Amino acid sequence: MPYNFVEYFRHLSVYALIDAVILLAVLAVLAVFFIYKRNVKMLFVLLIGAVLEVCVNVLSDILGGNVLEVARYITHYIVIFDIVVGCVVYQNDLKNIFQKASGARKNVELRSTDDELRAATMEILTACQDMAKKDVGAIIILDSVGDINESILDTGTRLDAVLSAQLLESIFNTKGPLHDGAVVVRGNRIVAAGCFLTLTQRNVNKEMGTRHRAAIGVTEETDVLSIVVSEETGIISVVKHGEIKRYMTMDKLNDEIEIAYGISPSVIASREGKAKRKLKNHRFL
Repeated sequence: MPYNFVEYFRHLSVYALIDAVILLAVLAVLAVFFIYKRNVKMLFVLLIGAVLEVCVNVLSDILGGNVLEVARYITHYIVIFDIVVGCVVYQNDLKNIFQKASGARKNVELRSTDDELRAATMEILTACQDMAKKDVGAIIILDSVGDINESILDTGTRLDAVLSAQLLESIFNTKGPLHDGAVVVRGNRIVAAGCFLTLTQRNVNKEMGTRHRAAIGVTEETDVLSIVVSEETGIISVVKHGEIKRYMTMDKLNDEIEIAYGISPSVIASREGKAKRKLKNHRFL
């Protein structure tokens, strides 16, 4: 039922301050969420619906309370419709939030050695180069910190196989059953193939298709590196934190993978420096 806002403001009390704080907190959370999702338009749609309902209800009460009944009900259910649509569009985000809050996600231990990760890097480079030459589309997700949710893995086929160029190329073979989905890699192992990802809601270059939208979408939600090989052009792209880099050469792609794996020279030097400082402090103590 529509609310009597005029009557509410006539009887303001100390509890109105609590209401105001709760309202501001909710608005702040919504603003942060939609800014993070880079879809501020959705926030404006929700706010416009809510403001419209308040205005119609206030105007109805000022005019006597028995007018604009149809408008009041319409605006009320518009707000409900907006909320339902938002929940449907962002159902995966809501699921991830509740799973993280409840600790439902499994802790993933990545035990690959640096040598195994370097070997895996070479296999990925070989596969991407071969697929690019043959205009074979592919999307490879490097989940170095185990951030991909189990619900995403469940959309594909679990493999838990040692990563190799031949296996990657066979998965993305257009005659294979898993070529349309994404491959999720952890360390030097392929965890799952044929996985379906949430597409980004952002406006992207028209030259980029579903694979690119999926690659951007998954990096907006998780701390992973997405590698995309375009089926139309053979162009190799990488995506991190929603930002896409196109026209990757093998050297640039190698650097991106090594950074994601934590085996780039700069990362190793930083890691060794921290270890030395820790050892030095331990000896001092």
